[in-house]
Amino acid sequence: MSTTKGQSSLFRRKAIKEGPSNLKRVLGPLDLTTLGVGAIIGTGIFVLTGVAAAKYAGPGLVLSFLLAGIICAFAALCYSEFASSVPASGSAYTYSYTTFGELIAWILGWDLILEYGFASAAVASGWSGYFQSLLSGIGIQLPHALTGAFNPDKGTYVDITAVLITLIIATLLTRGVKEATRANGIMVGIKLLVVLIFIGVGVFYVKPDNWHPFLPFGFGGVTAGAATVFFAYIGFDAVSTAAEEVKEPQRNLPIGIIASLAICTVLYIVVSLILTGIVPYNLLNVSDPVAFALEFVNMNGIAWIISLGAITGITTVLLVMMYGQTRLLYSMSRDGLLSPTFSKVSGKSGTPAAGTWISAVVIAFFAGLIPLDHLAELTNIGTLFAFTVVSIGVIVLRRSQPDLQRGFRVPLVPLIPILSAVGCVYLMFQLKALTWYTFLIWLVIGLAVYFSYGRRHSLLHPENVLKKY
Repeated sequence: MSTTKGQSSLFRRKAIKEGPSNLKRVLGPLDLTTLGVGAIIGTGIFVLTGVAAAKYAGPGLVLSFLLAGIICAFAALCYSEFASSVPASGSAYTYSYTTFGELIAWILGWDLILEYGFASAAVASGWSGYFQSLLSGIGIQLPHALTGAFNPDKGTYVDITAVLITLIIATLLTRGVKEATRANGIMVGIKLLVVLIFIGVGVFYVKPDNWHPFLPFGFGGVTAGAATVFFAYIGFDAVSTAAEEVKEPQRNLPIGIIASLAICTVLYIVVSLILTGIVPYNLLNVSDPVAFALEFVNMNGIAWIISLGAITGITTVLLVMMYGQTRLLYSMSRDGLLSPTFSKVSGKSGTPAAGTWISAVVIAFFAGLIPLDHLAELTNIGTLFAFTVVSIGVIVLRRSQPDLQRGFRVPLVPLIPILSAVGCVYLMFQLKALTWYTFLIWLVIGLAVYFSYGRRHSLLHPENVLKKY
């Protein structure tokens, strides 16, 4: 690590080149693509499609996915350039540390803790809903008090299955990254098969009359729907957190990021068209819209298979989100901004086991007690903020270090990064005021942590730099 002479202590920057990592380089392009698909296809396609269609976009949901997908594509190009030139764990946090300096990096890292943490909790909550539905189908009912987030008015106090799946995934992650990605690859194959079954069967039940009116809520509904289904695209950025465990990261990271996003965008568009063609949009405000659509046309047996596939799909999302969270904490801890506990690597598994378990316990707490809709909105605003900073960072780094070796270069700079940043900010302003207030409070808490701990423990603090010599 190094700083640039004369920099303010708040904006001291890490050197682009990192030292040797304690993590094992075992992942190839196929591993990364399945990691990305595993993170992206899940809660979005199996849960949020129905809510977005019924409340916001109607059949115009396909345009919501297209709009969100275009913005994500621009952001994915920006992530790919950073991943190929700064191949280190930490994703957007590390990119901003090398570009803007420590304070901005801390803000973004703290924001990403919010994103990955609440995304994991939201996905665990969605997984629990599908799992309980399957249990009900075979006549098993859990005690009502243990079936939902804390809500005494409804008689629920903790979502116990959301807590349990979080702890199970943590166990898998601490066994080793190759083992986790192998399990992820199997589950990704299953859920892609299930999505293709839905497409292959559902296309024969589409009634074009259900697509009229196509925009029942106007174009404003399309943009609001895009802000809602943006949650469905969260995940490709988690691929970049694997940088220090990737073979040939300059080549393979861009492949994994762009390929996973392209595959998922096509599937989202096709599924949303078929879904709104089978069922009138106003009936889709259910927790399992894809399975519901097949039940709507009396394909109950296939609907049960879809539900089982949905559980598998959502499991992979949880796995990748929790993986991203632990690698982010690892990177921030290694830089001295968080406790050293998060960067301690187990000699046997080669994973940050202690940090993984601490993270899992916190995620399990929120998954068990906080309702799904609140978790999803907080995830969206955190992700959009991160995408905005990364997009601007590409322009800044092109100017500050034009000769830096880049395995992948964003075309049409600065146009594409600007479009990415503007699109993300626009979607941020489609979210509720309460989401903004909570987000700002989180950032204030983060600044307090930074100035009370992170700033003086940073490896770039002058006293710590001198200790090395």
